[in-house]
Amino acid sequence: MSTDTLARKPYTAGGLLRRGDLGAWPVVGGLLAIAIVFGTLNEHFLSAENLTNLALQLAATGTISLGIIMVLLLGEIDLSAGSVSGLCAVVMTILYVKQGWHPMAAIAVALAAALAIGLLHGLMHTKLRMPSFVVTLAGLIGWQGLLLYLLGRGGTINLPFDGFVSRLSDTWLPPAMAWALVAVLVGAYAAAGLIARRARTAAALPAAPLPWTLVKIAGLGVALAAAVAVLSADRGVPLLLVIFGALVVALDLVLRHTVFGRWIYAVGGNAEAARRAGISVTRIRVLAFVLASVLAGFGGILAASRLSAVNQASGGSDILLMAIAAAVIGGTSLFGGRGRPYAALLGILVIQSITNGMLLLNVDSSVRFMVTAGVLALAVAIDSMARRGNAR
Repeated sequence: MSTDTLARKPYTAGGLLRRGDLGAWPVVGGLLAIAIVFGTLNEHFLSAENLTNLALQLAATGTISLGIIMVLLLGEIDLSAGSVSGLCAVVMTILYVKQGWHPMAAIAVALAAALAIGLLHGLMHTKLRMPSFVVTLAGLIGWQGLLLYLLGRGGTINLPFDGFVSRLSDTWLPPAMAWALVAVLVGAYAAAGLIARRARTAAALPAAPLPWTLVKIAGLGVALAAAVAVLSADRGVPLLLVIFGALVVALDLVLRHTVFGRWIYAVGGNAEAARRAGISVTRIRVLAFVLASVLAGFGGILAASRLSAVNQASGGSDILLMAIAAAVIGGTSLFGGRGRPYAALLGILVIQSITNGMLLLNVDSSVRFMVTAGVLALAVAIDSMARRGNAR
């Protein structure tokens, strides 16, 4: 087999199947199937109004899912993300509403509290050798208790409807700004992809064929243009979606193009090999838990903005389970070492689309939970098969 064939093989469909790495294609296919099924059963599902509401709903849980991905990449788990999100939202609201703080200062303190929580979890896991499951399970219970204590007997604190925090979920990009953002994103993606391909070719490393690179650029442009066209037909592109998208892109750049990101994947793939290579495994694990808690806290703030209130149910219900399921369904491995932040976006789209579609059809909650469980089980099965493919 020639060197050229070896270089191109990883980027062919057969190469992906043999390596057990199908990327995001199963999720994209699932989204198309969901759109076809629910669009056929209910004409309102693909309407601009419903899709705009769907975009608003996914931002908060998707942000929490981004944090979950950070610990899953290490083969760990964070069960406290839901409670941390609710607690940080309550801290922010008390400082902002009850104490009269500036909203940005209140948000900063809430995120600092999330950082401290993540640091505590990381140190308990690394220094005391406590399993992450136990550490974060204790956090789930303890931080929920602190949330209830801070709320007191009142139970609910409303945010000002015309305040800064509430306006985050009620701000829409003008059409011109939305289309300009699409042009910037597609241009940046194209430039980065072509530059990276040229650099790999110059270094005699395997590089994706140019037509495949151009197809991906065109695909991104079509997807973003379609999203903006549909959302602009209703109220416009919501600021919450832009914030979530910016977090996805920023975290992906950090993981793929920084030393810290490479260390995350190295530790998740083989912690002992990473340690022998001189990587501070303890530091990486602590930082992953810190990032997970900070993103969970920010997700809680976005959820509070959406509801314009916090209460005893903040961060509760099925938020944690949906955040974990979104990460796994999107392609992040439960065993560590594989996954990208885009998994949170794709996974939460799948879950919210299923939920939204069944609500429109007046399907009972019991059926909705069973369907979501089936999708999650299928995602884990695909992940297990991918690991066996990699082993072979």
